[in-house]
Amino acid sequence: MPPHCDSMDGPVVTAARRALEKEDINLILPYVKDNASAQTKLAFEKALRARKADPAARKVADLYFFETAVRLHRAGEGAPYTGLKPAGLDVGPVIPVAERAIESGSPDALIRLLTDTLRQEVQHRFDHVKHLRDYRVGDVARAREYVEAVLGLQVYSHHLYQAMKATAHEGNHQHHG
Repeated sequence: MPPHCDSMDGPVVTAARRALEKEDINLILPYVKDNASAQTKLAFEKALRARKADPAARKVADLYFFETAVRLHRAGEGAPYTGLKPAGLDVGPVIPVAERAIESGSPDALIRLLTDTLRQEVQHRFDHVKHLRDYRVGDVARAREYVEAVLGLQVYSHHLYQAMKATAHEGNHQHHG
């Protein structure tokens, strides 16, 4: 997954910020696994106390709580915590469309983006296979290119199918940022 849940404008920090502002731990708890609830609550209480000291302490307390919430969220995904990322990072085209779909209540734009991209990628790879198919017998280098393209299309298709059938967060760690 692209950098998103660990960015300063991602959903985990946004929920953590709202939880602190409203002094309501329940606004962040859905983002951490049940086994991390106690640790999240402890960090929340510490942050709330520190926020009352002065503006500088408030900023440090907020950052501490954001880091804790994201670290525990990432652990729940089975992914490493690599620090908070700045706001405004490019998360690619899919996440903003998915967020708008959720907000609007309609998946149509997301389905269109995904199916159009899938169609273009499969067609491109298939055309490449067709282009390489007619090689001269004995041209081992060209035959290898063809075999590589055939196997590449098959493996690509297999991975896509597995990703489409995966549960939430399953198999996304190689892309997670």
